Amino acid sequence: MDGKSRTLVATIAALAVMAGLVVASVPLYTLFCKVTGLGGTPRVASAAPAGPAEARTIQIRFDANVMKGLPWRFQPNQTEIKVRLGEPSIATFTAENRGHEAITGTAAFNVMPAKAAIYVDKIQCFCFSEQRLAAGQSMEMPVQFYIDPAIATDPDTSDVTTITLSYSFFRTPQRNEGAS
Repeated sequence: MDGKSRTLVATIAALAVMAGLVVASVPLYTLFCKVTGLGGTPRVASAAPAGPAEARTIQIRFDANVMKGLPWRFQPNQTEIKVRLGEPSIATFTAENRGHEAITGTAAFNVMPAKAAIYVDKIQCFCFSEQRLAAGQSMEMPVQFYIDPAIATDPDTSDVTTITLSYSFFRTPQRNEGAS
């Protein structure tokens, strides 16, 4: 193999590796964000911490959106609540399918300010799985969470008094949606 052929093979191999990294980067980044809370993604917890909740409270606001192409009404049943650090809390949202057929949706979630996301621990959330609503169906969906008391000792979050949990529903790619 001459020098030009080796260069061509090396270039093609490098391009293949880069293409593979591009394809893998989104799922790997998503997983990294879920585990670390980076980028405004809350952590998933199996239970609230043991022991009494802290006396300090923080205001939690709720935001709900529906992406274009999904004929749902989606809203929080409360716009804000005050929670004690470390204490499990539940908020509920209502989704209604205003379309004429069953539709499956998925909720993406975010936390603002992003620096507080690593302290938001979700125990249960409708955003963990797809939600299917029949035509005209309405459903109440809970999210159970707590705010890690460590937020109070982090100098980067000392100014955080309000956290917004935001959810955006979008249509899941169709797989026999018309069948109920």
